[in-house]
Amino acid sequence: MNIEKKQVLEKWTEFTLSNDFGMSVNVLDFGGIITRIMTPDRNGNFENIVLGYSNYQDYQSNPNYFGALIGRVAGRIEGASFKLNEKTYSLAANNEDHHLHGGPSGFHQILWEVSLFQTAEEVGLTLTHKSADMDGGYPGNVEIKVTYTLNNHNQLILEYAAKSDQTTPLTLTNHAYFNLSGNLKNTVHDHQVTIDSSRFVELDTELIPTGKLLDVADTTFDFRGGRVLSDGFNNDFEQNKIADGGYDHYFIFDHTEEYQAILQDPVSGRVMLVKTNEPGMVMYTSNGLAEGLPLAKGTSRKYLGVCFETQASPASLHHEGFPTVILDAGENYQKQTVFTFRLED
Repeated sequence: MNIEKKQVLEKWTEFTLSNDFGMSVNVLDFGGIITRIMTPDRNGNFENIVLGYSNYQDYQSNPNYFGALIGRVAGRIEGASFKLNEKTYSLAANNEDHHLHGGPSGFHQILWEVSLFQTAEEVGLTLTHKSADMDGGYPGNVEIKVTYTLNNHNQLILEYAAKSDQTTPLTLTNHAYFNLSGNLKNTVHDHQVTIDSSRFVELDTELIPTGKLLDVADTTFDFRGGRVLSDGFNNDFEQNKIADGGYDHYFIFDHTEEYQAILQDPVSGRVMLVKTNEPGMVMYTSNGLAEGLPLAKGTSRKYLGVCFETQASPASLHHEGFPTVILDAGENYQKQTVFTFRLED
């Protein structure tokens, strides 16, 4: 096990976590951004399996949220406002008329405090931040701690902890774009996905939840038995068309299987297993990713990665029947998502 660190910009440090089997994860203290994950293919070739910029300066704006920690609230908040305890709170409208991923001053834009740890079986870092009352328009002084752990089972464990002195919305996630082909050799068209979910959230044309939950049965959103992502890329199903020919939807987990999601690339043999105590996740297939951005090992294009944003649902701020994002004053927020990397037998 090993930790290395290097200064990549004047105030930024990048940490490299490595295990005894060659897997490594690179994380910036700025935005808690995962810049690189190196894993082997079936032939033992170690390659990067996440999207990241070739120039660190590009993370300063990072409109695609590559690899970033997202908060206070991941996802879109309708109308950039919410009502809580009979009071209306206004947020920055940074996605048309709506609020996205904590706004322009969200957690993806801050420099986190970092502490490191290492044992014989795991290595990691803990990111901490104090978000002041009305930071970004949200009530409450919130203390946040996010831990990234890499172990010798080729698991990357993300643990989120927080506490607020006022009742407030909070749901955190990581916005890594995965591409298991390695070094961006292919798009994710042929990646196979399995999701333990029988319901997903219907979106309107502005990608805002309508308040309805739809059954996945007999649609391109039924991933319970596994299907390739391209099934939804060139499909006439209205919900795929709304998302610019792909997926940008919240799936509610049934929590009936050991893993809530599985991603597989048949060419490289890489498999990623996702286990979480979150109630659901947004799967985003980079439908809105612009072409030609300079990335490590290539340039950006549509469908180059897939995000598994495990979280609660901000739709709960405007509709009943959705996994809530409300954190009560004094309550401990504790969430975990484990990404396990394997090879197909």
